Amino acid sequence: MAAAVDKAWPDVELCGVVSTRYGHAVPAGRVKVIEAGHPVPDDNSVIAAREMFDVLAGLTADDLVLALVSGGGSATLALPIDGLTLQDKQAITRSLLGCGAPIGEINAVRTQLSRIKGGGLARAAAPAQLCTLLISDVPGDHPAEVASGPTFPPQSTPQEAITILDRYGINLPGAVRASMVTAIAPEPIAQDHTFKVIASPSLALRAAADKAVALGLSTAVLGDCLEGESSTLGPFIADIATAMQSMNGLATPPAVLISGGETTVTIGPEGAGRGGRNTEFLLSLALALQGSPSIYALAADSDGIDGTEDAAGAIIAPDTLQRSRDLNLDAQLHLRQHDSYSFFDGLGDLVRTGPTLTNVNDIRLVLVA
Repeated sequence: MAAAVDKAWPDVELCGVVSTRYGHAVPAGRVKVIEAGHPVPDDNSVIAAREMFDVLAGLTADDLVLALVSGGGSATLALPIDGLTLQDKQAITRSLLGCGAPIGEINAVRTQLSRIKGGGLARAAAPAQLCTLLISDVPGDHPAEVASGPTFPPQSTPQEAITILDRYGINLPGAVRASMVTAIAPEPIAQDHTFKVIASPSLALRAAADKAVALGLSTAVLGDCLEGESSTLGPFIADIATAMQSMNGLATPPAVLISGGETTVTIGPEGAGRGGRNTEFLLSLALALQGSPSIYALAADSDGIDGTEDAAGAIIAPDTLQRSRDLNLDAQLHLRQHDSYSFFDGLGDLVRTGPTLTNVNDIRLVLVA
């Protein structure tokens, strides 16, 4: 987005800062690009936030601030509230990611523990005019939920964030907890603010459905908001696919079952191997299908990175389990150990796209031939 703006406005005085995850930077002309940690923030996440505040200092009502926001910004842009260290924020983030909390709850906490999220960036930009362009990675495309809403008022309260942390047994420093309990709502965002969603999960799923129809396939779109445990979603989707196979389902084969949304992987005390939510979903799907003929699937994160690995996702086919047995890969054991990446890597069935430079969340395609 930043590179496109720089190219489109060669005759406009322009400067800026972009924060993206490591390995995803591209030249953006007059816009400085900083690579930072994801999904856990790091020192560069803080540096990027501070540099953005520096760029916004001293603006007037005659200036225009263009905020280019996409999923992932919750991690790559971090500025902890007073009394909270970056190390505190990292520990809380790791705990939230490992306990199975849905992304909405994670972002609710992130917003309340940050000085730049929940409208913090917009307040720093005042009194300049503000325009936000969003690539959404959240169901419903609510602008305050993309990257935890740096230019939008928070959708959560400090008290709600504390409730979420307590529910999962995650510690919060005592002084921070006390200040949050008595916190008052932030000042409203006063300046002119326009925004537009320019890409979204629903648009991606619609494009996939249109392509399937062009190939002569019928489609069934389950929507962009499927959540829950990855290992639980697999058997659910398997039931729908097998119903379609028997002509009792949502579409008549050959058909593609299309879905999006962000599932979770809950890590128990035994820890985990390597994997992401897409490969874990696929492994549970393969186990539920048990080699059912004529059913194939692909699941991948649209940004090209499933979790923290180097693959976007993987594929399965009717012979997935048989080939794994031939290679002495225990599918059940890999699922219990949350080691789905190693399972599909052993089969040679990982999908590696490299960074796609966009993020409209996960895309799951199940072909019932």
